[in-house]
Amino acid sequence: MALALAGWLLLCFAAAAMGGLFMPGEWYASLKKPSWNPPGWVFGPVWTALYAMMAVAAWLVWRRGGWAAQRRPLTLFFAQLTLNAAWTPLFFGLHWPGVAFAEIVLLWLAIGATLLAFRQVSRVAAWLLAPYLAWVSFAAVLNFTLWRLNS
Repeated sequence: MALALAGWLLLCFAAAAMGGLFMPGEWYASLKKPSWNPPGWVFGPVWTALYAMMAVAAWLVWRRGGWAAQRRPLTLFFAQLTLNAAWTPLFFGLHWPGVAFAEIVLLWLAIGATLLAFRQVSRVAAWLLAPYLAWVSFAAVLNFTLWRLNS
């Protein structure tokens, strides 16, 4: 079981690695930002905790019968994780805040669907995704604000 949990952690932090490939840089520093924009140091600890909770949530669902029994919730999990990994290159890499906003809306919907699917399997797994949904809600509003302030 510990090896499986390590696999889920590895998978989630592989998606997180996109953040290391596309750093905010000068472009982001030059953007007009709202007064409520968090300082840069907040993002690392928040995302580290969220990716760890995502991995534990997926592992808890996977433990209830593996892929055969949990194909739908785990497929939704992979879909949201893929969307999660895609946002950083769109926003920080390509400097497309409008496209990134459309993508983060899809991510938000995918997280919500995953949370609901996980809830049918494990309430703990669903609750572990709740802070992630809350943070992405905040990030979507911030993304939209940055897009509008700088377009």
